[in-house]
Amino acid sequence: MNKPELPSSSSSDASSLHEEEEEGWEDAEPDQEDLQVVSLFDEKTFPDAKSMIEYCKENYGFDFLGAAKSLGLDFYSSVKFVNYIREEVRKGNLKPDVSSASLFEDDRFMKPVLEDDALLFSLDDLTNSASEEQDATGGESDAARKIADLEEQLKDMKSQFSEYRLQVEETLEKRWNDAAGTSRSKASASGEGSGDTKEDGIDFEGDYFESYSYNDIHETMLKDTIRTDAYRDFIYDNKHLFAGKTVLDVGCGTGILSMFCARAGASQVFAVDNSSIIEKAKINVITNNLSDKVTCIRGKIEEVTLPVDKVDIIVSEWMGYCLLFEAMLDSVLWARDRYLKPEGLLVPSHCTLRIAPLEDPEYITENIEFWRDVYGFDMTAMMAKIYDDILVRQVSTKNLAGDSACFMTLPLHTITTADLVFTKEFSVKVSRDIDALSGWVIWFDTFFLTSRGAVLPEDARAESWKSSNRDGVAFTTGPAGKETHWRSGVMIIDRSKHRDIPLKAGETIAGSVEFAKAKLNTRGLEIGVKWKLEYGKKEEAQEWFMR
Repeated sequence: MNKPELPSSSSSDASSLHEEEEEGWEDAEPDQEDLQVVSLFDEKTFPDAKSMIEYCKENYGFDFLGAAKSLGLDFYSSVKFVNYIREEVRKGNLKPDVSSASLFEDDRFMKPVLEDDALLFSLDDLTNSASEEQDATGGESDAARKIADLEEQLKDMKSQFSEYRLQVEETLEKRWNDAAGTSRSKASASGEGSGDTKEDGIDFEGDYFESYSYNDIHETMLKDTIRTDAYRDFIYDNKHLFAGKTVLDVGCGTGILSMFCARAGASQVFAVDNSSIIEKAKINVITNNLSDKVTCIRGKIEEVTLPVDKVDIIVSEWMGYCLLFEAMLDSVLWARDRYLKPEGLLVPSHCTLRIAPLEDPEYITENIEFWRDVYGFDMTAMMAKIYDDILVRQVSTKNLAGDSACFMTLPLHTITTADLVFTKEFSVKVSRDIDALSGWVIWFDTFFLTSRGAVLPEDARAESWKSSNRDGVAFTTGPAGKETHWRSGVMIIDRSKHRDIPLKAGETIAGSVEFAKAKLNTRGLEIGVKWKLEYGKKEEAQEWFMR
């Protein structure tokens, strides 16, 4: 705002006017501006940051200053911290994760979430105030705090030592059992009659279950919101299907799907898993006050005995890379045939497999041609498996050289394990001119339909399922959807064995896809693709492996 223009007058009048002007500006722009600090967790406002922080601590159990201190935040990271919390609260998360400063290290958190956020201007005052209070408390409280910290460290060390001792005991037990030629210890619980799963000292079956004992793999799956939200939304949106029903969760992991079902009204849920993660699932169930509904059982579904003869619903997240890697669907189908009532429901109910041609010269250059000249050295030996292995990658739609084709539909209520080894034909049209085909991309779509008798439409596409107002829930792992932890299976064509043939838009590539279990590791996957141009050029073929 500009100051008003003064009228001409005598010097005494000017002096008087000058004094009045100064007084007027003091009224318009006071030295002390009243603050309105908005709460971190609701719309309540406070005259200062300190009272707001105390309010959040008392009403939401969130100690802002304590968290900032434990994370060792400076001023700029404190700004990011505030914006991170406000962003999480806007998403509806009233208990944001503050375990690590890496959660909000991105510079985007420097941008205020709340316009004119008075808290950001008060951070220095908060820090100084906290330091003064710490100095004022003096020696006794400081000593007590140090003692408490040391006691906490001692507690952690005891816990870590107990875990370490347990790991040592399990390792020694495994070695003793292996040396005696007995079956694998409780970490695998593979049991008799499961077939010979060892080759050259490798226990594929035991290693498979052991891999699910660790938190990382479950954290990855739980943070895959496309996957987890699909299960949650279907279960919560169809509570009438679960109310009062008995549910079996095959391969329950942390127990998340079992707890969804219990919260949706299931009267009893049996959560079965053959890895030691089941022990943590039990604690999760107890912690969330669901132990009266969810029963956790350790073992292979083929070997345990449920306390009921039949169940109303089987829920399982069994899908692997390229859908059938890991062969867990075999166990789900076994459970279906043994435990599911004739009118019972499988969740999910259908899956489809799709294939599309890939053209990605940049990937070829960066990841394959790179090895031909590394600082003047030929390192093509590093490419030994690049043409043999199925790569797990997120593919952009811009790198698809044509539309995808569905080559296999899996109606889970009726499909058999014998159907999971197959050869299916496909046909795709090239959508643009390309210099050469780089490879093939395979992914799967998953559908959750609300009745056993529901038939999946032939043109079903998961990415357009919701917008088409279809019944149920669906998600895709392909390029047209958001990235999932499955991503897509990418199979690069070996150019030393196949010709580079330029293709024109509109040309058709016909072929077949073969799915088979790996010869040694029956949880592995072998995929073979044959392809040829419609007008009769030489047929090409290649096989890839997922070990």
